Amino acid sequence: MSNKLFQSLIYQMKEELDSAVGVIDDKGVIIACSQLTRIGETDKLVFEAVSYSTSAVVYNGYTYKPFGTHGKAEYVVFVEGTGDDAKHIAGLLTVSLSSVKALYDEKYDKANFIKNIILDNILPSDIYLKAKELHLDSEVNRVVYLIRFHNHNSDAVPFEIIQNMFPDKSRDYVISVGENDIVLVKELKTAQETKSIEANAKSIVDTVSGEFYLKVTVGIGSVVSSIKELAHSFKDAQVALEVGKVFDTEKTTINYESLGIARLIYQLPTTLCEMFLSEVFRRGSLESLDRETLMTIQAFFDNNLNVSETSRKLFVHRNTLVYRLEKIKKLTGLDLREFDDAIIFKVALMVKKYLVSRENRII
Repeated sequence: MSNKLFQSLIYQMKEELDSAVGVIDDKGVIIACSQLTRIGETDKLVFEAVSYSTSAVVYNGYTYKPFGTHGKAEYVVFVEGTGDDAKHIAGLLTVSLSSVKALYDEKYDKANFIKNIILDNILPSDIYLKAKELHLDSEVNRVVYLIRFHNHNSDAVPFEIIQNMFPDKSRDYVISVGENDIVLVKELKTAQETKSIEANAKSIVDTVSGEFYLKVTVGIGSVVSSIKELAHSFKDAQVALEVGKVFDTEKTTINYESLGIARLIYQLPTTLCEMFLSEVFRRGSLESLDRETLMTIQAFFDNNLNVSETSRKLFVHRNTLVYRLEKIKKLTGLDLREFDDAIIFKVALMVKKYLVSRENRII
């Protein structure tokens, strides 16, 4: 990455400099140069001869000056010419390139630090010390988005897509955690930013699908106020995606804090779920209900147990719907017009869906 950074800076300076300038790495390879054809040339002896010097060195028509971190030479700048102007340019270049590299290293260290937190690769006792060292605010609200790209086979790079959408690298961190999974850790300093959590997720989906024709699903973790809790928010985002695959297959954004009872069911052991279903449907199994009946039940739930509204949405007479509800009561012993029975039935349907998803996963 340093190569690209150095080349970008040198390219911007190219028009202002009459002399050829470039950078040599510790292997003696020219990694950046105003003369593009020279990139890739190798002269290990030049680097070894110059790297021990603390000032500019003139050799064979060029001025060389080493730079790096912690007093160690990692790169050498070269400028065509041997006069004071060449030395001045070499000095300015080493300062500029050192600053650019330091900023990049700091950013990389921060992103790597955040990645280690969300993946539980760092001791809790070390988190606050490292955050202080990197000048990261450890007590500010943040939320983790887990962005999953489906059937990704285009030239677009998922990491770059999300990075370009959230360019504020001092507050937001984009991290790759898999071939098709990207994590966005977003800082929430204002109440307005907190209110925009779901809007941000929708914006990601709309941009990726509209501009890159890719399908994504976004899991939203819980909002946390401490940097050490980011791993918790990341796990919540993972759960949101997994629960969404079971109970909200049509949704493209799933918020962990809005999962409700689905979150509870997802955490139950299958044996307990099977026991619950057998107790609820003692008089008849859920499989005994035909497709039309199940569609009627779903519509009844979607319309808040309102008989008139459900019959209107299903384009059937009110008496026809009442007849179907009576049939369901006869088969299952549950009257969906009664609130308590409706809750039991709704939970049972979700439990059944969960068990089916587990069976498919095992297969």
